[in-house]
Amino acid sequence: MIIDCHGHYTTAPAELQTYRDAQVAHFEDPSNPAPSLKAISDDQIRESIENNQLKALRERGADMTIFSPKASAMAHHIGDEAVSKTWTRLNNDLIHRVVQLFPDNFVGVCQLPQSVGVPIENSIEELERCVNELGVVGCNLNPDPSGGMWSGRPLTDRSWYPFFEKLVELDIPAMIHVSGSCNDNFHATGAHYINADTTAFMQFIQGDLFTDFPDLRLIIPHGGGAVPYHWGRYRGLADMLKKPKLTEHIMKNVYFDTCVYHQPGIDLLFEVIDTDNILFASEMFGAVKGIDPETGHYFDDTKRYIEALDLPAADKAKVFEGNARRVYPRLDKLLKSKGL
Repeated sequence: MIIDCHGHYTTAPAELQTYRDAQVAHFEDPSNPAPSLKAISDDQIRESIENNQLKALRERGADMTIFSPKASAMAHHIGDEAVSKTWTRLNNDLIHRVVQLFPDNFVGVCQLPQSVGVPIENSIEELERCVNELGVVGCNLNPDPSGGMWSGRPLTDRSWYPFFEKLVELDIPAMIHVSGSCNDNFHATGAHYINADTTAFMQFIQGDLFTDFPDLRLIIPHGGGAVPYHWGRYRGLADMLKKPKLTEHIMKNVYFDTCVYHQPGIDLLFEVIDTDNILFASEMFGAVKGIDPETGHYFDDTKRYIEALDLPAADKAKVFEGNARRVYPRLDKLLKSKGL
């Protein structure tokens, strides 16, 4: 079985964005009409999935996607806590409908109603709802709700601890995933995403989060940002900061995905990072949707890159399936209940 751990509902019916535009307009000027989500039919959802993610999933030879709302649309920097709560709930409910319609191909991950200056524990209620009522197997955690301004505290700060305690209690992982950028210096997917991945890793080096939470599991997407390319730098910084080796300090709890869109990048990822810490992913359809003119294949057809590696079959099985089932135990339990 091949499990893609990183997919977003970027093809949701237009009614969702229409609602969002009205919601933001009403927040900015209450004299504008209050937003109302026009009904989205099951047929609309089917069409949006069958002609896009499901079609590509089948064509590329994968079986299942761990599916979450459109990351750039989480936009925690827009509106206030009430706006974010409403928007988040709508998106999570829509993901649940996708999973109900395509239970063999999609399993849900939720976004959180984070908001600038609002304690992260205020997101726990929605997380519990999504786990207990909607059956999600993980969540996306934004380390920078300010949208590129980095106005909050590092992930290792104790202000995050109530949420990490809940993740451990529920036995689910979080993917560290920012949203859109409101800072013109940082293109959302080309800079802000990669900056956040790299920043999160450095925060983990500086802190002692996993001493306090030895069972916490976090996924850093997009191949770990710049981390594999600068692995020597981070090993050296850990040594300078008198921290344990990265294999002990961080890599028992942190995982990278394979959203790296060329063969040399994948080659480097697998050369530097242990296969136990790599989960197959494509972020389909996300940051890069086009065809690579150098190969004639889609940039985000990451399965091709992994298959081209000279890896033992057992290691490929880990990357394609085993690691995801280990990092997402609720997914493993779900698959076992289906005899998979």
